[in-house]
Amino acid sequence: MRPGRAEPHGEGAAALAAAGAAHFLDALATVRGLIAAPDPPLSDAVVTLRPWQSEDIPALVDCIDGDEEMTRWLDMIPQPYRENEARLWVDQATSFWREGSAAPFAILAAGSGEVVGGVGFRWLGEEEAVGEVGYWLRARDRGRGLTTRSVELISRWAIEELGCERLQLRADEENVSSQRVAEKAGFMREGVLRSAHYNVRLDRRVDYVMYSLLPSELPGRVA
Repeated sequence: MRPGRAEPHGEGAAALAAAGAAHFLDALATVRGLIAAPDPPLSDAVVTLRPWQSEDIPALVDCIDGDEEMTRWLDMIPQPYRENEARLWVDQATSFWREGSAAPFAILAAGSGEVVGGVGFRWLGEEEAVGEVGYWLRARDRGRGLTTRSVELISRWAIEELGCERLQLRADEENVSSQRVAEKAGFMREGVLRSAHYNVRLDRRVDYVMYSLLPSELPGRVA
């Protein structure tokens, strides 16, 4: 929930997509209306997005454990990443959906049904209809455009179904792959948030590139 080449990224809402630590997850609950899971699941015949399930725990461990590149950017994700961490995330993700407070999705390869990553949405403010998206993908599936497809799916859903008027995405200024995903998905680079976060793993404060997507900028949508 988090990173062109589909890389771990989207440092803001990526905590919703990725399996973050419990203390961080508590901060992600939001205040804008209840969010219901889409039915049928979001899909473009290449990737499918659906809520996390307990059956996904082994796949989560396989995707995240030992991936130092992913957790370099997403420092809220524990490493090593084992069954207990995966179970904690699935429980938290389930509670988000039950409460209608956030929307963490598993990314599945549509053909095989295999879990390959995660993407998430959360509201940042009820009054202004501003939301945020984040994402990550397992190492062996990066470079296939799956993350971009997933971001496009969740972005259209957030704007057209949830009424999001401004969708934000943040990426570490050094995470070029994450920035490429944002740009390929149609997000506009707005600027840099200087010293926006202290990354424990890197032991330094990091700058975030801020991106946004507006309803009028969705492909095929008339302003």
